[in-house]
Amino acid sequence: MVYILSALLLSSCSLKNTVIHQWRGTERNGIYSGEGLLEVWPQEGPSELRVIAGLGNGYGSPVFSGEHFFITGEVDSMANLFCFDPEGSKHWQTLLGPEWVTSFPGSRSAPTIAGDRIYVGTGMGDLFCVDRTDGNVIWTRYFEKDFQGVYPLHGHSEAAAVYRDLVFWTPGGPGHNVVALDRFTGEIIWSSPAMGERSAYHHPRVIELPSRAILVTFSAYHLMGLDAMTGELLWTHEQDNLSPEERKIGYGDTHANTVLFDQGAIYYAAGDGNGGVKLELSEDGSSIRELWRNPGFDSFMGGIVKIGETLYGGGSSRRFLKSIHAGSGEIIDSLDINTGAVIAAGNRLYYYNWKGEMHLVAFDEGRLGPVSSFRITRGTREHFSHPVIHQGILYQRHGNVLIAYKIHN
Repeated sequence: MVYILSALLLSSCSLKNTVIHQWRGTERNGIYSGEGLLEVWPQEGPSELRVIAGLGNGYGSPVFSGEHFFITGEVDSMANLFCFDPEGSKHWQTLLGPEWVTSFPGSRSAPTIAGDRIYVGTGMGDLFCVDRTDGNVIWTRYFEKDFQGVYPLHGHSEAAAVYRDLVFWTPGGPGHNVVALDRFTGEIIWSSPAMGERSAYHHPRVIELPSRAILVTFSAYHLMGLDAMTGELLWTHEQDNLSPEERKIGYGDTHANTVLFDQGAIYYAAGDGNGGVKLELSEDGSSIRELWRNPGFDSFMGGIVKIGETLYGGGSSRRFLKSIHAGSGEIIDSLDINTGAVIAAGNRLYYYNWKGEMHLVAFDEGRLGPVSSFRITRGTREHFSHPVIHQGILYQRHGNVLIAYKIHN
């Protein structure tokens, strides 16, 4: 573990009043504003407002901030960051560097915006800080040269987490397994060897407690909690569905869903690990205790949402949309609508499955009811991207296009 004294001297207030715009909403929990949204769609689906084409290959969702949104894409094997206004006019396009072009070619991640800076990674694991006004690159840190990172099977996938003056990145490997960088300069503030494993396609989150902040992220076979300011590894939770002898790249090492935190408990779902798990986090964040585990709640990479005492997410072993009781860990209900990505707004779930179907689903304390659906036919490659709702408009990326649908009254 490498500690740098400046970690203790970072400003405690520089980011307190700054809203961070990021993956799956401001809290990374997949919950969006539901005010004025349609509760039933027309039979043919909601009206299409616009189609933004030319994004290149990719799976990253748009992130909105102010009068613009930002989205990544691979064009001619190179990673690009785009800035558009909501009407679809492009304000700038920045070429970042080489993008992942082997298995599932294209951009993997959504950018994170804090103030006037954007933090965005590529499938090659390189991390960029970009000026949001003009797209100029401020600093870059390279996955292999700077961190000796270790790739998972399908390239690096991480939406950078920001806390105060820090930006976090998970290169994996025995050296700089998890790092915290000064978000203004890109200099390493701390570096943790953690468990020495490769990264796990994970989008981390920071849990702020009264006594400390905890960075929660996955490596290949462990959920990890690290002190966000010092990098001290506080606890781990092992994915023990495979024995150490069975573990190899591409087996049991995909943990793409950001954890949820609510009322002192951490929830996660893994399609390639322990399934659904609830952990009690100690008051000071220094330890965890497993409360339940349900292998049947096994969202692979479509995210999970928590509404009241119920969790919702897509299944892997059985490709259904599922609900599970947050207190007991018991499955409540399921819908046979394939696996996919889920978000929530108002009293509806929005579920984009791997067949390209967008479903509007009602819920009542875990009971699921299909309401409306339509098929997305525009775009290219797999239907892996997560939906986004902004100002009454549903945005869905499918490969080289982003489609905007009117879903408000």
